[in-house]
Amino acid sequence: MPDETVSADSEILAELRKITKLLTPAPAAAAPKGMRNEFMTFLSQYKVLGLAVAFILGVYLGAVVLALVKDLIMPIIGLAAPGLGNLSTYSAIVNKQVFGIGDFAVAVITFIIVTLVIFIIVKIATRYGLNK
Repeated sequence: MPDETVSADSEILAELRKITKLLTPAPAAAAPKGMRNEFMTFLSQYKVLGLAVAFILGVYLGAVVLALVKDLIMPIIGLAAPGLGNLSTYSAIVNKQVFGIGDFAVAVITFIIVTLVIFIIVKIATRYGLNK
């Protein structure tokens, strides 16, 4: 009877060792040698090129939206609010201090439109599974 227990315990230990070996992660691959290889690994691992492209597109998207707000939306607001004229030149005078709030209003409207455009782009990308 004691031999059976020892045999069963040995089998269990052997099986646990196999499981432990399977669950142990493989050692990390050796780091590439040479500046070029390290640079290529950096680019692929951190998706730097995708980030750079997204940044450049974001800059130009911001320029397009700024032109949209400045050249199309602001004149429409000027037509809707007669006497206001060009919103970006609007200012208020309080105790001989001039507060140029028009530029701030244009920046807020631009921000809202950029946010809306980004929201729509993310919504479309999510719908088509492009954000994974």
